[in-house]
Amino acid sequence: MRTPLALAMALVLVAAGPLCAAELSGQYVEARTCDVWTGACFANAEMNLTGHHAVLAWKVDKGSSGSVKLDGLGVVAVVEASDTLGLPQRGAAKAVLLVDRQADSAQRDALVSMARKLGGKLTENVVAVETAPISIHVGGCPEGGCAAVDAGVARIETRCFKALTDKACGHEDNFYPPLARGVEAKSAFVMDHTYVGKGFGKTWSDAQRRGAYVGTFSVKD
Repeated sequence: MRTPLALAMALVLVAAGPLCAAELSGQYVEARTCDVWTGACFANAEMNLTGHHAVLAWKVDKGSSGSVKLDGLGVVAVVEASDTLGLPQRGAAKAVLLVDRQADSAQRDALVSMARKLGGKLTENVVAVETAPISIHVGGCPEGGCAAVDAGVARIETRCFKALTDKACGHEDNFYPPLARGVEAKSAFVMDHTYVGKGFGKTWSDAQRRGAYVGTFSVKD
């Protein structure tokens, strides 16, 4: 027979259970083939003409998925959509996932699951999963907009905005929010955004546009 103290302790443990859910957190970088920091007139001119492609990159600084530790590992989603990303889509998006070559099989599965969860509808339809050496670095300028992603067939390089030269209309804002869930990020200028893989039967190279987000992510497993 349990004593009142034992029952109270059991209730505390049950109540605390959800608060102890594993958390994954780390760095996030995203680049698109359209401006995200822009004026409405410029965005309207690009709608459904550009912005159908993006590269999303996550690097786990700390965390586990179940019992699988993912510290230091990365995963990249290369996305193709039917319409400009951030707008209602007439067709389903497709994604190629590039998983850190350093991950073992359990970690690869966990990284794929994480990317599918955080990418939402953009990563529901995965057409290929490949391994690659992945390097993701965020930082390097006071405003926090500098980042470099190298995943072999996919690359991103960004810099902070320059107030005097990167404005076009003077009414720029973050017209489109980040594509992934659980993200805290600020927009940045794209110096390089390329994909040269075979997953979609097409490649792209895009640069010199205001089309990136750089920041952090966190998610409860």
